[in-house]
Amino acid sequence: MDLLTVFGLVAVTAMLATYALEERSPWFVLAFALACLLGSAYGFLQGAWPFGVLEAVWAGVAFHRWRRRSGR
Repeated sequence: MDLLTVFGLVAVTAMLATYALEERSPWFVLAFALACLLGSAYGFLQGAWPFGVLEAVWAGVAFHRWRRRSGR
């Protein structure tokens, strides 16, 4: 397994874990947004730009949800 694959695995695992914990705290929503940015970076780095774009959009949606839930 190369380093890029490990990076992608960590990013997607972080997305799954933080998504599952979102109801516990707005901070998990923010963590999900950051994990989506990692997933986006992985998509672009591996050459799957549609995946990178969609993950960037998900990061924006999650960041918006965090701002709404945290009152910021």
